[in-house]
Amino acid sequence: MRAEGQAHIDRIEAALTLVRQSLDWDRAVRRLDELNARVEDADLWNDPKQAEAIMRERRRLDASIGTVKEIGQEMADAVEFIELGEAEGDDAIVQEGLDSLARLADRADADKVQALLSGEADGNDTYLEIHAGAGGTESQDWAEMLQRMYTRWAERHGYKVELVDYHAGEQAGIKSATLLIKGENAYGYAKTESGVHRLVRISPYDSSARRHTSFSSVWVYPVIDDDIEIEINEGDLKIDTYRASGAGGQHVNTTDSAVRITHVPSGIVVASQNDRSQHKNRTTAMNMLKARLFEKELAEREAVASGEYQEKSEIGWGHQIRSYVLQPYQMVKDLRTGVTSPSPGDVLDGEIDDFMAAALSQRVTGETVEVEDVE
Repeated sequence: MRAEGQAHIDRIEAALTLVRQSLDWDRAVRRLDELNARVEDADLWNDPKQAEAIMRERRRLDASIGTVKEIGQEMADAVEFIELGEAEGDDAIVQEGLDSLARLADRADADKVQALLSGEADGNDTYLEIHAGAGGTESQDWAEMLQRMYTRWAERHGYKVELVDYHAGEQAGIKSATLLIKGENAYGYAKTESGVHRLVRISPYDSSARRHTSFSSVWVYPVIDDDIEIEINEGDLKIDTYRASGAGGQHVNTTDSAVRITHVPSGIVVASQNDRSQHKNRTTAMNMLKARLFEKELAEREAVASGEYQEKSEIGWGHQIRSYVLQPYQMVKDLRTGVTSPSPGDVLDGEIDDFMAAALSQRVTGETVEVEDVE
């Protein structure tokens, strides 16, 4: 086998291995057999809600397992085709087989990401909060750049984006914003973006044209449905109302319709000012709080399962997940996976799928990479 063909095979096998690992292959195959048997039960639809949940799980497992088997078979066929061409000395046949392997490797990488979205809430819509760090106008401008980046990413995927909460900066940018991103697997993709994001550039606000470093944090949590019960003690809540405001004077209200809820035991704070009705904003904020508490539980369960639980205090300033350098050179570098891009402009225009895919893979494998930050 030529080196080119072996490289394609290695990519395909690595993708399939990761998918099998994420599915817990033997358990997934047994579970699919169980679900297929339940679908044959005439009493299944006596409980439509449970039946739909079973059918949804069955479709997901059937698609993931079927894809692995199909790609494996197509790879074997392509290898056999190449070996036939080599045996007959027919370079055209060999090249056709190599082209098939290349296409299959691309498909395996794409299907791998889909298969990795198997978490309990991965298929859900998501909230995405952005908060400017210390540094005034610089960090607030950076926070707004991140807001645009995630909005453009969502639009590229055909997702709908709603601005739930917004606090403008004093001179430019934003102090904070909360986006509601609606679409299939929105949370599954975006969940890897939680953390601190660092920007290095020549400041447009510095008359001396000095280089500045700015930080903003991102927090992602899933929208949850009524099937997930989250108990909240009303006595644990501190509820404030205030006058809504928005970018450029949008959504300005003359009454205290905006609602901020603080969950005292956890310190979680959520806010909504998207609606002119205080009642509706309170409902939205409560849904956000339930989602944050659910995400916290998911994160702790995942961390405990991997034996790497850390208190939230470890995830703060100085623990950035990605650096975006605009001057004196151009690079975006993920400090968890080592994935880089030489085109910050494209990244800030929403091309962040490669970073997400690598981070999703890392969650499954548990592998850590020693990555040096960029200056």
